[in-house]
Amino acid sequence: MSDRTLDAFVDQTPYARFLGVTFTEDEQGVLGRLPVAPHLIGNPMIPALHGGAVSAFLELTATAQLWRAGAGSPRPINLTVAYLRAGRGGREVLARAHVKRSGRRIANVQVEAWQDSASRPIALLHAHFMVD
Repeated sequence: MSDRTLDAFVDQTPYARFLGVTFTEDEQGVLGRLPVAPHLIGNPMIPALHGGAVSAFLELTATAQLWRAGAGSPRPINLTVAYLRAGRGGREVLARAHVKRSGRRIANVQVEAWQDSASRPIALLHAHFMVD
């Protein structure tokens, strides 16, 4: 599928538009980008990204990966987010999802988010989705 399909996914997802999330596709799959934006700061003293914005970004990245894989309109069953370090304001966040298993009804997805280096993730998501 093309980036145009991923753009359509963002266009029909109001929260993705609010966050300013964009997606591109390469040989490894979907790459999500959460831009630098003042409304995403949760703690202005550090400044650090809001945990809700980070977790929503992770969920959107997982959903976009399933969308790209042709899973229709995936619906989350459960999500677990592990926050490993503060996401610093002023730096873009990148995320990549990996579909670990996709059956006829359920898909298991893991997502890693990072800022400076993929080897130093700021958050991880493990989720199950109901797929069409």
